[in-house]
Amino acid sequence: MLQIYNIILIFASEKKLFLMTLAKRYTSNAHCVSNLGYHIVFCPKYRRKVLLNGVDERLKILLQQKADELGITLENMEVMPDHVHLFIRSKSTYAIHFVINQLKGYSSVCLRKEFPWLRSRLPSLWTRSYFVESVGHISEETVRKYIENQKNV
Repeated sequence: MLQIYNIILIFASEKKLFLMTLAKRYTSNAHCVSNLGYHIVFCPKYRRKVLLNGVDERLKILLQQKADELGITLENMEVMPDHVHLFIRSKSTYAIHFVINQLKGYSSVCLRKEFPWLRSRLPSLWTRSYFVESVGHISEETVRKYIENQKNV
């Protein structure tokens, strides 16, 4: 993968616009180049419609703050009255459950302090469950074909 990334970067040095696109897509450290995107959905306890009347806007700010602190990118976010959708790009060194627990934990503590009616309405703000799906630039079919054709190269 690192060789492919180096070839892309050599080509990209001639095409600056292409390089900017790659810089947004890939993250790297000393030993790894990655593109880890996740679609995450989580709900308040009992799927209660409590994410409104200012809670939704404050939640967006808190999630962005925590994402910045963790060094992950919040690409897209939508807060509905009874659930939250996030599209994030994460570091390869973070397990996805760690990222989700950090986001949910931090936002729960802050929101329950700022909006006391949440404490009286719910024993905890978030359920323990969540939905997560990896999102990539290359389709599953392309990866399958690439792996199947390795011996034919």
